[in-house]
Amino acid sequence: MFSIPRLLGWLLMPLMALCSFSLMADQAEGAAQALHLLSYIGADYPATVVDGKVIDASEYREQIEFLGVLQGLIVALPARNGQQDLEQGVTSLRQSIESRQNGTDVARQARQLAAQLAAAYEVSQAPAITPDPARGAPLYVQHCSVCHGDAGAGDGPAGMGLEPPPANLRDQARMDRLSLYDLYNTLGLGVEGTDMPAFADQLDDRQRWDLASYIAGFSADPSVKGEAMPLGELAGRTPEEIGASQGAATQALFRAQRAQPPLQQRGPKELIGHTRATLEQSFTAYRDGDADQAYDLSVAAYLEGFELVESSLDNLDAVQRKTTERALMAYRQALQDRQPVAKAAQLLEQAKVDLDKSAELLGADGLSGSLSFVSSLLILLREGLEAILVLAAILAFLRKTGQEHAVRSVHIGWGLAIVAGFATWAVAAYLIDVGGAQRELMEGCTALFACVMVLWLGVWMHDRRHAAAWQSYIKDHLLGSSGRLGFATLAFFSVYRELFEVILFYETLWLQAGPAGHGMVIAGAATALVLLVGLAWIILRGSAKLPLGIFFSANAALLCALSVVFAGHGVAALQEAGVLGTRPVPFFEFDWLGIHPDAYSLSAQGLALLAIALLYGRSWLRERSLAQA
Repeated sequence: MFSIPRLLGWLLMPLMALCSFSLMADQAEGAAQALHLLSYIGADYPATVVDGKVIDASEYREQIEFLGVLQGLIVALPARNGQQDLEQGVTSLRQSIESRQNGTDVARQARQLAAQLAAAYEVSQAPAITPDPARGAPLYVQHCSVCHGDAGAGDGPAGMGLEPPPANLRDQARMDRLSLYDLYNTLGLGVEGTDMPAFADQLDDRQRWDLASYIAGFSADPSVKGEAMPLGELAGRTPEEIGASQGAATQALFRAQRAQPPLQQRGPKELIGHTRATLEQSFTAYRDGDADQAYDLSVAAYLEGFELVESSLDNLDAVQRKTTERALMAYRQALQDRQPVAKAAQLLEQAKVDLDKSAELLGADGLSGSLSFVSSLLILLREGLEAILVLAAILAFLRKTGQEHAVRSVHIGWGLAIVAGFATWAVAAYLIDVGGAQRELMEGCTALFACVMVLWLGVWMHDRRHAAAWQSYIKDHLLGSSGRLGFATLAFFSVYRELFEVILFYETLWLQAGPAGHGMVIAGAATALVLLVGLAWIILRGSAKLPLGIFFSANAALLCALSVVFAGHGVAALQEAGVLGTRPVPFFEFDWLGIHPDAYSLSAQGLALLAIALLYGRSWLRERSLAQA
């Protein structure tokens, strides 16, 4: 019944997709390089010129050269409001350096110019995910310690004799003039004219933020405690700026918190805010002619923000959830179709209006107890229903046909799926950056694979509902390693398909509910689990009383129906991942059955129905031929 090499190929497909599929969007390269040069000048000039005298002539000449490069970068940037002010600001900065003005004043001037540049070109100076210095520690050992030393003092074995020498990362005065974003940017771009390489091709965005936070810890006192500061401020400002405006105590707290940033709560307000901000970055990229980056950002805006509050919004206003989702998809499709900028702007405004309405519905600080319970119950019930139907159908079939010892393979399959689901979440949270696009790609691939598997099994059962030799067929084909592997594989994918996303939904719901609602979240999940187990028990008990022919027909019909549902879900997930576009059509929508008013999704379900019709027709013709014979 099942081919082992083919099954192993299917098993590896989601892993291959996870490793190869990436939808990360880079910042505007020219603006990032200009910010990098400004941070370098602001950090190093004060030690180069003291009391109007040049202390390090080579360093001073290098900064003059960098100013020439900076002027070229600013001129080459796309025309924007404020670009002329930036050009004048660079000219003024050059005059200040050439006249050897006070280091503190020049550093302040460079920081102000950097802030103007970031605002004018909408460069995000904050990470999407809270940096984790614990993840940055092994990266430092692997990439940095050989030059900068184990403790960051610039005394690594490979740094001996380098000119200029590796930076002393424990030099608090210099580190105070660098923001966390400056460190992140330096890691990505390197430092021209030195042996500091660019790591953009070796470390992804999240790794560079993690490493920057770890490096910031060399000049911080971790024992300093206080009220949590916003992540955007920790990433975009310098300790020197904080100290000048708020005093030494706040400066010490700022150093400590940027070295160990407090975990940012990602409740509905933050998630929808993230969606809005990313959409605006997307439109900026589209307006500037970078349609590919704009599309990637529009995909990330949905997957890393709005999608994670959909479940809670569904329980408040399902119509508003669908309206907002369609608006986001319409804007995304306009980018993919290269519609005029004015049309994209119109669709973006509509999406933002719908996001605001959704945010208002979700605007409370925490969900009520009843809503937390219902949300928790429906998450598990909705996502687990299809899996429990497949598992119950397989187990009922094995027990009905007296193959109790093959049941163990099914239990191993879904048990491994639970382990794999939690392991995937742990890897995504702590080891590698698995974004929403990769998550949806995995779900789409496994859903389409499950569609093929359950359709195959359903037709197989239908073909044998009247077979006199079905018992010998089972012994010959199903009880070997190939048959048991097939059932275990189907059980694995039926559960794993949704588990990773279910965990993320519960993670978001846990934050939304707040401490007072955690008990209701647990109660809702427990209730849903009881209902699912009860449904499986009813199927198993009921199947035992059915005649074999009727049982086979009912099971076959159930599995074939589920294959149509999986086809719709699989295509929808690939659309959400940005792999497929969207083509809305006038049709009704029923999420639980995977029915969406979209040409691609409906076409996939139509193909599944056609396959069922052809395979059942073949079975009918074969039975008729045998009857005539």
